[in-house]
Amino acid sequence: MKNLFLITVLGVSLFTGCASNNAGTEAKTASKDTTLKYFGDTITMDGAVDVNQLATNLKGKDSLKIKLAGKIESVCQKKGCWMKMNIGNNQEMMVRFKDYGFFVPKDASGKEVVIEGVAFHDTTKVAELKHYAEDAGKSKEEIAKITEPEINISFEAHGVIIKK
Repeated sequence: MKNLFLITVLGVSLFTGCASNNAGTEAKTASKDTTLKYFGDTITMDGAVDVNQLATNLKGKDSLKIKLAGKIESVCQKKGCWMKMNIGNNQEMMVRFKDYGFFVPKDASGKEVVIEGVAFHDTTKVAELKHYAEDAGKSKEEIAKITEPEINISFEAHGVIIKK
């Protein structure tokens, strides 16, 4: 009899505990902003610096951990495995994703984005530039014109938020 009573009490406690946990999950889901899409690590938009300020913030440093807000200029059309952002002064920044662990939608060009990770100075070799041009769908003539490496600012993102 004691065992039956104990089992009943435990069963009711377990049921009540599960019911309250489900309610909490539903509340979190209901309050989630559906105008945002998250990729990689979950990040927030708080404290994001305008991408046009990056060159100034990076000046005199090899690398910089930073959160940036801006607009996606282009995305790899094969997989979504990289994107480019305009950082001002007619410069584009290549954004790759940490450990090749996630991709962004191929149709994300033109969308507002927040990225968090590390910006750094980088030299991109001719072969790599040609590979990126091919991924972007450039013509054979455009690809053949690539003959010099580029020194630029690159970014490795561990989290991305895209505004729909």
